[in-house]
Amino acid sequence: MHIDLTGKIALVTGSNAGLGRQIAETLAASGAKVAINYLYGDPVEAVEAIRQAGGEAHAFKADATSPAELDQMVKEIEAHFGGTVDILVNNAGGMIKRVPNAEMDEEHYNKVMDVNFKSCVFACKAVAAGMIAKKAGKIINVASLAAHDGGGPGASIYAASKAAVWSYSKGLAKELAPHGINVNAISPGFIGQTAFHATFTADAARQATIAKIPLGREGAPQDVGRVTLFLASELADYLTGETIEINGGLFMR
Repeated sequence: MHIDLTGKIALVTGSNAGLGRQIAETLAASGAKVAINYLYGDPVEAVEAIRQAGGEAHAFKADATSPAELDQMVKEIEAHFGGTVDILVNNAGGMIKRVPNAEMDEEHYNKVMDVNFKSCVFACKAVAAGMIAKKAGKIINVASLAAHDGGGPGASIYAASKAAVWSYSKGLAKELAPHGINVNAISPGFIGQTAFHATFTADAARQATIAKIPLGREGAPQDVGRVTLFLASELADYLTGETIEINGGLFMR
């Protein structure tokens, strides 16, 4: 069955690189008009890759941790594409750096919680009115395997922020279900080909983790993009409040 998102407007936060970019490209390949959100870096390459593949995309700069900037960005997206957001993927996030709890300070705590959790909450708030008005919408929040196992060394606050995303998704799913809106989360495990593990995971640790994965390989960004596409489509119309694990069997519930 071909998934057709023609006419749908999708916002993917933090999508000029990494998993967000792959998710944006996957949604665009199925016909969605994609809003590439970024704060740092140059979004031109991400936008042009979609356009050259025959898709439609436009870049919107906004700090996903700022409710005011999120609200303004959504207004700009609506004006540019001529409609309200149909699909929201809350991908913006990061570990920032590994910090043991004994060395934790309030600044680091706030940065991690803001980029991973606050951004998710207020992006959902920014698009909810438009979705409620048309009694339809798909929200996909990006959690992490760390939400279940606490993450690696120095990642306790990152893990906690992703666990908050997981729990929040369930509560929001109940709140928005009467309005025809589906809210789900994805929980990527060890996904290669991105800057995350290149930055935070030593090669020896990477190889040791891969050796534990039942499917025998690390994940690829495409693995995450395809599951996100499923949740954004009508195939997932009767699925809400769930978290889909994308980890090759490394963690099973």
